[in-house]
Amino acid sequence: MAFDYKEKFSVAGKKCIVTGAAQGLSRGMAEGLLENGAEVVLMDLQAEKLQAVADEYCKMGYKAHAVAGDLSKKPEIDRMFAEAMEILGNKLDVMIPAAGIQRRYEPWEFPEDAWRLVIDVDLNHVWFMCQKAVQVMKDKEGSTGKIINIASMNAFFGGTTVPAYTAAKGAVAMLTKSLASDCADHNICCNAIAPGYMDTEMCANMTQERKDECTKRIPAARWGLPDDLKGPVLFLASDASDYLNGAVIPVDGGFLVKS
Repeated sequence: MAFDYKEKFSVAGKKCIVTGAAQGLSRGMAEGLLENGAEVVLMDLQAEKLQAVADEYCKMGYKAHAVAGDLSKKPEIDRMFAEAMEILGNKLDVMIPAAGIQRRYEPWEFPEDAWRLVIDVDLNHVWFMCQKAVQVMKDKEGSTGKIINIASMNAFFGGTTVPAYTAAKGAVAMLTKSLASDCADHNICCNAIAPGYMDTEMCANMTQERKDECTKRIPAARWGLPDDLKGPVLFLASDASDYLNGAVIPVDGGFLVKS
């Protein structure tokens, strides 16, 4: 039987959750799914901004829903996930716990409250959302559940003045592998994308000098954009990636391979 790429790469009708989707890479990934027929619950702390984004997509004819809340708190995660399940009819095909924050301090100055907040958002929320997704997706016949985590190129090397972020993203990469190992025989694929330097709000406070320095190392000679994650996400969310499990895929313009 011929490989039907239109069918294999389709995400039409899939029920999805994307956290952090009011802006940046998370919004780009949610948008890619929506543009191709998926139904997506968008989650974020920024309630007004999130609702405006969801309304914008709904006006375009997409099935977008907003669920706002604080992903650094477990009770809020429980509530938000329950609301999403009610919206999606207790079905979930794709989970992307992409919300993330970054705090910059020298290691000897890093405040305890900043450390705990970064770990809560960048690692703990990812774990709790993954666990909830696995509980819904486990052993479902007829479809393969897809979990797409967001690591970072900092999962491959140490970042500068971001010890909490680097620790969390390194842990996300290994959590992805652990979940893949445990869940592959339960009809679930868990993979991660490791973005490189991306032109989003997270890097808005970097100096132009630092940005220029980073750009020199990128073989593609430019920073990434949210649109650059749409293709990888559509692949990982679709049936075309059903035998891919535990991968951490750099999307970095070649940054990691440049000597």
